[in-house]
Amino acid sequence: MKNLLINLCLVAVVALFSVDAQAQIRTPQASTTVKMETTIGLTDVMVTYSRPSVKDRTVFAKNGLVPFGEIWRLGANAATKIEFGDDVKVGGKDVKAGAYAVLCKPDAGKWTFMMYPYESGSWGSYVEKTPAVTAAAETQKTGRMIETFTIDINNIRNTSATIDFMWEKTLVSLPIEVEVDERVMAAIEQTLAGPTANDYYAAGSYMYESGKDMKKALEYVQKATQVENPRFWQVRREALILAELGRKKEAIAAAKKSMELAKKAGNMDYVRMNEKSIKEWSM
Repeated sequence: MKNLLINLCLVAVVALFSVDAQAQIRTPQASTTVKMETTIGLTDVMVTYSRPSVKDRTVFAKNGLVPFGEIWRLGANAATKIEFGDDVKVGGKDVKAGAYAVLCKPDAGKWTFMMYPYESGSWGSYVEKTPAVTAAAETQKTGRMIETFTIDINNIRNTSATIDFMWEKTLVSLPIEVEVDERVMAAIEQTLAGPTANDYYAAGSYMYESGKDMKKALEYVQKATQVENPRFWQVRREALILAELGRKKEAIAAAKKSMELAKKAGNMDYVRMNEKSIKEWSM
């Protein structure tokens, strides 16, 4: 009986420590993290930042929470991160596609933005570096109190938008321009011109590998090979389809052509494959 009581006590103690180890108290974050994605024209844009609140403090002032003339991380915690899926213009400055850490130097009349190729969320690591892009935008009054710092993308048109930074009673709109016309026109011309050689090769290869209509497969692949500069792997596929159709003489000719193209390209694997096929089809 005594041993039983001891064992029960031990179980109770273990259970108590297990509950303590697993217990977690969740409290509100002082500055929540936001990830925002949108598309301007054809360009994807993503912004990741933290959102501090005013909390009855003076934010933008000479001796404010964000002092004029000093570098600010554009939020709280980690550096604000902005990603562009394509090359864009920000504040009239060319910005290459990619991810950037963005810092800012606010003043009463304008904010200066510094964009650095993104390495980490440690905003202090960028301060002594030279930014890839620097752009400026004038401040405006919101006409109402914005309690929590907000970054949003607004005024979206086909080729432009603004990244809006809003906090307290200050609004700064940084213009973005994206390329649309050239990309759309190129896509229109390509689509209306019909399938490419690669499209025909892919269709013919699928039909060959799936054991479908070999005559149709040959028709498609030959649309890819009967061009000025066919690729050795495309001509190789033509040879295989011809052999499958029993047209050995034409298959050998195609294999020889593929072999010569492979030699010029320095691909000895295809040279050996074609040599083996020529020998086999010549029997």
